[in-house]
Amino acid sequence: MPIFNSIRRARPALAASAALLALTVPAVAQDYPESDRTIRMTINDWTGQEVTTRLMGGVLEEMGYDVEYVQADYLAQFTGLESGDLTVAMEIWETTGKDALDAALETGDVIDLGETGMEAIEEWWYPAYVKEECPGLPDWEALNECSELFASPMTSPNGRYLGGPVTWGGFDEERVEALGLDFEVVHAGTDAALMAEVRSAYQREEPIIAWIYAPHWAPIQYEGEWVEFPEYTEECYEDPSWGPNPDATHDCGKPRGWIKPAAWAGGEEVWPAAYEAIRNFTIDNEQMGTLIGKIDLDGMPLQAAVDEWLSENEDTWQAWIPQG
Repeated sequence: MPIFNSIRRARPALAASAALLALTVPAVAQDYPESDRTIRMTINDWTGQEVTTRLMGGVLEEMGYDVEYVQADYLAQFTGLESGDLTVAMEIWETTGKDALDAALETGDVIDLGETGMEAIEEWWYPAYVKEECPGLPDWEALNECSELFASPMTSPNGRYLGGPVTWGGFDEERVEALGLDFEVVHAGTDAALMAEVRSAYQREEPIIAWIYAPHWAPIQYEGEWVEFPEYTEECYEDPSWGPNPDATHDCGKPRGWIKPAAWAGGEEVWPAAYEAIRNFTIDNEQMGTLIGKIDLDGMPLQAAVDEWLSENEDTWQAWIPQG
């Protein structure tokens, strides 16, 4: 539901005032909504992506578009974007989604709508207190020296790396094998489960090494570091001769970089102003991390947090809307 429905309901009563204003204020052409067809925005399985989607969706609704939110798997959603069954995915991360996006762009049925202003980091992370027992960190070569520190009953004597949900990708199993790490990857079932376990371990100051990403509240709230693997290059993922293991790919860290919306190419002709507004969307890691924290840590309902941000940042999102 748009956040300003009360304003919409009041508009008929303000018609006379609007007519008077029209005599003195230059008119701005409004060419949207161009169609009454529904824009279908994907919801993936982490809080920040839903926040981003509902922020942009709220603005599109204010522009008069009909918006539907559709639950979709992060990587499998590209099939729907290519067919037009899905319209927009607001967060494709260079760290984990670049290959899938590139493949979709090659079909000509999906387009890149530019960068959101957020910088993606997804990497192995540990709390700062762990360094007292594993002082070689953040160098990845220290991991095997203290792998038993991170062991669980299921993985002992190997360390346990708590990864994200399987659907997120990330090549963690390939990285463990390529770098000869004495670790087993255990995937959390959901983003919420991942963060709940990290939060519990941190509060008890227990050793943990896990998939932590930014933008998010965790690297803002918790003192810790990302493991420093050999620096990512495209060759690392494609050429076995690159990197410390001449016989394997993925012997490096994960890429860092952009977060982009991707969309069904055919929608550009149906809703051009909506696509332009999405291209104009921008928010930074600090703002997004704070929003996610309000929801995940403070228990604020997600839509309430979105509505609050839209209410307090009207000048920001109004600038996303094409003007005439």
